[in-house]
Amino acid sequence: MVEIARLSTSQRDFGERLAALTAFDAAFDERIERAVAAICDDVRARGDAAVLEYTDRFDGVKAARIIELELPRSALEKARSGLARVQRDALEQAAARIRNFHVRQRAKSWQFTEADGTTLGQRVVPIDRAGLYVPGGKAAYPSSVLMNALPAKVAGVAELILTVPTPSGERNPLVLAAAAIAGVDRVFTIGGAQAIAALAYGTQTIPPVDKIVGPGNAYVAAAKRRVFGTVGIDMIAGPSEILVICDGTTDPDWIAMDLFSQAEHDESAQAMLLSPDADFIERVGKSIEKLLAGMSRRDVIAASLARRGALIKVKSLEEACDIANRIAPEHLEISVANPSKWSRRIRHAGAIFLGRYTSEALGDYCAGPNHVLPTSRTARFSSPLGVYDFQKRSSIISVSRKGAQKLGRLAVTLAQGEGLQAHARSAELRMSKPLKEKP
Repeated sequence: MVEIARLSTSQRDFGERLAALTAFDAAFDERIERAVAAICDDVRARGDAAVLEYTDRFDGVKAARIIELELPRSALEKARSGLARVQRDALEQAAARIRNFHVRQRAKSWQFTEADGTTLGQRVVPIDRAGLYVPGGKAAYPSSVLMNALPAKVAGVAELILTVPTPSGERNPLVLAAAAIAGVDRVFTIGGAQAIAALAYGTQTIPPVDKIVGPGNAYVAAAKRRVFGTVGIDMIAGPSEILVICDGTTDPDWIAMDLFSQAEHDESAQAMLLSPDADFIERVGKSIEKLLAGMSRRDVIAASLARRGALIKVKSLEEACDIANRIAPEHLEISVANPSKWSRRIRHAGAIFLGRYTSEALGDYCAGPNHVLPTSRTARFSSPLGVYDFQKRSSIISVSRKGAQKLGRLAVTLAQGEGLQAHARSAELRMSKPLKEKP
């Protein structure tokens, strides 16, 4: 029998049990932190030489120079053309949908002019160079290449550098093909904390980037955390999450498989169902029992469900929405009649999937919106990865002679209140001694 928590909001200790279930221990692993700190410091000090040593040690790939670990554009195109037609078409169609969605996110510069001639505004420009980390070897995440690279290219990032480890020289053609389709500019076959450090600090061969995005293991996450401030990062992601709200009229096999779709990521992933229909919850439980045996990652799924999964009986869909806001899940499926009505009650979720036919898996690959989403309740204050993550804003201020008189009085008063004499005097000088305008 599959172990999965059965909860009800009518239980006296429901709040405590839910809090314990959704809590995730994000405490640092001191051993990993120390190892990553040493690697980052070494790469910062020795550059290419350190990266080469770590690539040999951890990936079993020897090279005399970093340039030997850079893949030419022809290698990416060869991987693309070598794919089975159905795979290539799927990647290209997914890329087109992702690009089409993200084009609509692109922010534009703006300004306005006040009555006295003072002009204020905001200039929006892309960052110069971004780094994308992608796991490599036997693991294949071409969808992550598309989801991370395409928003950067849509934003207008001038150069996108991808790093992907190739343990024992094993290159994944799907990842390389996705890099070609997404328009990645340079690809280096390096991985781990050393790749993050190389992107952040630069080496003799690898130029430093302005922001690093992309998934990775605990060492990669620790390295991203360490270099933040030198560069920007997308996020430090926790385990994958799915929360399903269902009114009890969706096929229980569908719901069980949706829960599996996130539970199969790893043993710490979270998959939960909220429903007011107790009989439906039991039917989903039976579907879980029936379907699990046929899953290739059944051991991972079973461990995930036992550790952090739950089937929860709620009093109403209103209560389900309130609980969803408390959890702030990465993925939220609303599998009910009139899902739009209930979505209006949701304030906190990384991505919201509306209707019985909208499986979370479609969002992972090809619907169009980004699958890089906030986890561990961070949807309360953060958003999916998007074009805006690769754009930055500068304020524009152009004060007229007349405007300097009005604003100067305000600035002098406030600066004097803060005890900052030079600030006050700087504004005051432009009030008392205006320059003569040239004819």
